[in-house]
Amino acid sequence: MAEIEKYAANMKEIKLRTEVIDLFLSGQLDTRYVPTTVETIGLQFRKLFELIAFASLAANREQYSLIYADFAEHWQLAKLVKNLRRINPAFYPKPVLEVPSKEPGVLHGLKDRDQDYLTEDELIEAHGRCGTLAHSANPFGDPIDYTFYNEIFPVWRTKVINLLNNHKVHLLGDKGFWIIHMQEDGKGNEVSYYRFEPNAKM
Repeated sequence: MAEIEKYAANMKEIKLRTEVIDLFLSGQLDTRYVPTTVETIGLQFRKLFELIAFASLAANREQYSLIYADFAEHWQLAKLVKNLRRINPAFYPKPVLEVPSKEPGVLHGLKDRDQDYLTEDELIEAHGRCGTLAHSANPFGDPIDYTFYNEIFPVWRTKVINLLNNHKVHLLGDKGFWIIHMQEDGKGNEVSYYRFEPNAKM
């Protein structure tokens, strides 16, 4: 199905950008200068946050184009999220855990994950923080606190992984839902997905 394939492609890009972030956070890559290294990581996070927000509309060209045109003009994720909620109230990934099922013939059930993941409000705040790194500091204002970013980047990474590792998503116009596995043994960077009908007991 083309719609879910486009969603999965966005998730795969998030995985690849996370790999780049990991290389910088581990010290395997750097730009030889703390500010530029932090700014490079911040750019990857900013794009990653936008991919999370846009993913559920990736399969709907008309709605995506309308929302993206407005976002490209204003670059305010808070406004984007407000518009996304209006078009698809269930746009945001819902993180779940797989647990043993009590249903006959069903191997796994789903349980909502505790709130140790990146929430919508945190997504908006983190995106705004990354925006600060896109501009030179005002010489008459406070300098950019690069130490803050070095400390918060690993927190964001963990929360993004917890949000997306196993999650439920509702695509626009689809009455069912999909379970997304960001990682499965032997599948490398490929993203796996499984469809469930509205009456599925999961």
